[in-house]
Amino acid sequence: MDRRHLLMLGATGGFSTLGPLPEILAKEKDSRIRIAVKYSMIQESVSVLEKFDILKLAGFQGVEITIAQRKDLRGILRGVDATGVAVHGVVHGSSDNYQYALNLCKAVGGDAVLVVARLKPEVRYEENFKLAQDFIRDAIPQAERLGIRLLVENVRGSFLKKAEEMARFIDELKSPMVGAYFDTGNAISWTEQSAEHWVRILGRRIVKLDIKDRGHHEFGDPRAKREGVLGTDGGEVHWQNVRKELKEINFTGWATAEVKGGNEPRLKRAAKWMHSILNLR
Repeated sequence: MDRRHLLMLGATGGFSTLGPLPEILAKEKDSRIRIAVKYSMIQESVSVLEKFDILKLAGFQGVEITIAQRKDLRGILRGVDATGVAVHGVVHGSSDNYQYALNLCKAVGGDAVLVVARLKPEVRYEENFKLAQDFIRDAIPQAERLGIRLLVENVRGSFLKKAEEMARFIDELKSPMVGAYFDTGNAISWTEQSAEHWVRILGRRIVKLDIKDRGHHEFGDPRAKREGVLGTDGGEVHWQNVRKELKEINFTGWATAEVKGGNEPRLKRAAKWMHSILNLR
């Protein structure tokens, strides 16, 4: 399916689900960690294409969008073509139906949809567990057809508060299309386990990273730093330990900043910070 066809489909609000399953599960012959940002972090009042120019100038190789950016599909595809900055994935919304997010991800050339095993307060833990698995299980056939993975993230709104729970949740789905989207800052903010513990337990289930550190002086909020948590770089995350665990699993792929955004100079500082904490060359 070519870009022109995708643009035509996007203009009518639909996306094709046809085509063979690409070999997305084969590891790229690229040992790098590539850095990206969430699209909402680009806080300049400019065109979509100019936003992609800003990302390239700031040193980012990719960006991750949400369902809300579907209205900008034409501009996003032009931005990708003009700059080489990839849209590597889509953050799913709050529904339990992943169909539209999967189609949108395919349309923009991404390879994964970030999903959440959402807590439903009215039901018990095991019921939450089964319900969330069923929603994902229903989406697996479409994910297979499109070659788009479903990656479960550790977030505040989930009932999965321990790495061991998330590992079991993913393993019981028994599908290579399902993996983990690990958020370094959420591990500390919303659970009692360290970021490096989560990496150690989730291991090769981890496909992508969200990068944040709530306690960092510039890219977090030191006033919100969790008492008694000692990280590095002035924050909560012990990046040296996290890097060690990532090295153990030979992690490569996308690491996406999820911090307060801003203009081009701030995004450049964010890129520099990511290179530093992840020890990228």
